Amino acid sequence: MRTTALSCWRTCCAIVLLTCLNGAHAQPYPHKSVRLIVPYAAGGSTDALARAVGQKLGDAFGQQVIIDNRTGANGNIGTDMVAKASADGYTLLMAFDATMVINPAAYAKLPFDPVKDFAPITKVAALPLILVAHPSFPPNNTKELIPYAKSKPGMNYSSSGHASTPHLAMLLFEQRTGTQFTHIAYKGGGQAVIDVLAGQIPLLATAIPTVQSHIKAGKLKGIALTSARRHASLPDVGTFAEAGITGFDISAWYGLLAPAGTPRAVVMRVHDETVKILATPEMKDRFQNTLGGDAVGNTPEQFAANIRDDIERWGKIVKQTGIKLE
Repeated sequence: MRTTALSCWRTCCAIVLLTCLNGAHAQPYPHKSVRLIVPYAAGGSTDALARAVGQKLGDAFGQQVIIDNRTGANGNIGTDMVAKASADGYTLLMAFDATMVINPAAYAKLPFDPVKDFAPITKVAALPLILVAHPSFPPNNTKELIPYAKSKPGMNYSSSGHASTPHLAMLLFEQRTGTQFTHIAYKGGGQAVIDVLAGQIPLLATAIPTVQSHIKAGKLKGIALTSARRHASLPDVGTFAEAGITGFDISAWYGLLAPAGTPRAVVMRVHDETVKILATPEMKDRFQNTLGGDAVGNTPEQFAANIRDDIERWGKIVKQTGIKLE
């Protein structure tokens, strides 16, 4: 009898323990703060977009979304942190396309696999790139820039990093126009802007959000956009295509990813809330007129296809230009 009673008591304790554990695991996501890793410095376009979306996600979740800037190695350090984080949805990545689709071709070896190590959530924004200059810079547009650059071969320009999308866009510009520049790579767009504002470097290739407010304030001037058409937020800035450079249509993208293995329900919770945020008139207007891009909000499957396609597209260009990173 005593043995039977003891066995029953142990069984009851086990049931209670399992019930408690299941109850703990069944807590709805998110039940604590979420960390959103930005693999670039504060003040750049990736950071600006992360903060805009992160604030609204925090409101939707009822939990704080903490922006965590982890810079270095052209975005590889912060990106790798997310690849190796727990797959529970509490560490997310605001990815910039250069890290995910250019670095795989430019580096002999990466600490992460951009396809296997992540669960795509949604593309957040697509942004045309822009070439800007200090107001004292003589050329005002592409047609003036080309002969000026040919008269001063090796002229400096800056970007958010070596083998970044803006860097590759400028390499294509050099190929198409017979010009030659010297690239000064920064660890993000924020510091690069500061040096162009100070007149230390004449030109900066970047995404619109990094410089839009400075252009509107007259502290920088837009030389040209890489998109096929002008952007509504900067209607006075022409495009490279308008100057006769055909087939020049390049936009950077930014998107949310989680570590591979993150439960589908968690991925879809983040996806659904993000897409709702991006679809609001407030955010559409903010993206276009303040951040300088277009809100996207596609499905995880569509975003995954975007990543795979761009890895192939940019990989070919990296090989053609011979870019290597270590």
